Formats: sequence, structure tokens, C-alpha cells
Amino acid sequence: MSNCYVVDEDGVLIGVFYLRCGCCHAPDHKRLDQFMTPPRAILSPEDDQEQAVSLMDRVDCVELPVTDEEGHLVGTVTADDAMEVLRDEATEDMERMAAIHPSEKPYLQTGVWDIYKNRVLWLLLLMVSAAFTGAIITHYETALAAQVVLTAFIPMLMDTGGNCGSQSSVTVIRGLSLGEIRYSDWMRVAWKEIQVGVLCGLTLAAVNLLRLTLLNHLDFMVAMVVSLTLVVTVIMSKLLGCFLPIAASRVHLDPAVMASPLIT
Repeated sequence: MSNCYVVDEDGVLIGVFYLRCGCCHAPDHKRLDQFMTPPRAILSPEDDQEQAVSLMDRVDCVELPVTDEEGHLVGTVTADDAMEVLRDEATEDMERMAAIHPSEKPYLQTGVWDIYKNRVLWLLLLMVSAAFTGAIITHYETALAAQVVLTAFIPMLMDTGGNCGSQSSVTVIRGLSLGEIRYSDWMRVAWKEIQVGVLCGLTLAAVNLLRLTLLNHLDFMVAMVVSLTLVVTVIMSKLLGCFLPIAASRVHLDPAVMASPLIT
């Protein structure tokens, strides 16, 4: 413990002083209430652990007191506790971003059946979502039959869109977890992602157009269609990548759920 907390006769927290700069330098005849200071922040037992860690970071304090509704000191949260929370939350977010239900056990201590249950549900959901993609392609089967070569570029367009959406979602998820982005910022985030999407889309489209016309000797109009589609795909993916995590946080869902697999 790096702090000493001062309570009254009922156990109500009334102040704090720091061992490093408080009692070590205070004259012997002084009372505690003469050099104690108000707590920088106070936590409640009902506070979310992520919010507690975020508060510790904002007030730049390695230890915070926890009090009940009446102000009684019931405990403290230290930097060691915060590090453990951050490790657990980071692990959980990584698993959710990989479309895996979080597991509380180490990998080698988790049974095959448990790993199967943690993974199969998301695989089923993603497989069903892929069926919608197939239905869209089937709907345009006649148009694709007129230019069969276009079908060869569908994987490239889908992969590029997925990668662009993942970039946006990971950036926004990080901002949400650190408190840098809030729901009220969605218009600013969307406008920034549109600008980034236009720049990235035009760059990719220009390189793609040169590759298709110069190296693959593809008809210019077909190459132009693919390149313009690439621009639209990148912009839409960037928007989806920023909107879905923000929407998830708005309805109190984990934004990490809206990461790479669902975006792709």
C-alpha cells in the first residue's frame, strides 16, 4: 500500500496522505488532518473493473480507495489489481475479435469439448452470414455471366473490404476502451473514416487499374469497373468498421464482438 487513508470513528473516509511525501516529511507535532489531502478519486464496490482502471489512469494514481454508499472505507484498488484486470480484458478482447467465446482457463487446461463450444457458435453464425453473400452473387449471376472475368475479382474485393473494415473497427474499439471515443463522437469518427476511405480507395484503385491494364491486359472498361467497385467497397467497409463497434457500445455490448470476423 502506497497511501494511508484517514477515517473517522465511524470508518468514514475523510482524507488520504502519501507515505512518500506525507508522514515522512511531516513534523512530529502535527496532526493528520493538518497535512492529509482529499482523495483524488473514490471507487464504489459496484463500479465496473474496466472503469476503475480507466479512472486510475485518468487521475494518474497507483491506488484508489473503495467506499460504500455511506462513505465507509471498504478496501482499495492497486496498480497490481489494475494490471491483472487489463491482462484479463485484453485476453478477452483478443478472443472475441477472433470470433472465439472467452475462456477463463489456460489453453492446455481447457478440454477439447470446451474449446469446441467456444468456437462453433461463431463459426455457425459466420457461415450463415456467408450464405447472404452467396445469395447476392447469385442474384447478379446473369450480369456476371456476361463478363465471367469479373467473378475472379470477387475474393479480392471481399478480402480488401474485410481488411479495411478490420482496421477501422480495431482503431475505434481501442478508442472506446480508452475512453477517447464516445457515442456522441460518431459523426466525427464517420467523417474521418470517409476521408481515409476515399484516400485509401483511390490509391488501391489506381494501383489495381494499372495492374489489370498493363500486366493482365484486361479490357479498360472492365478494369475501371473493378477499380471503382474497390473504391466503394473500401469506403463502405471503413464506415461499417467504425459504426458497428460504436453501436455495440451504445447498447452495452462488447465492441470487440464487432471486430474482424463479423466485418469480413
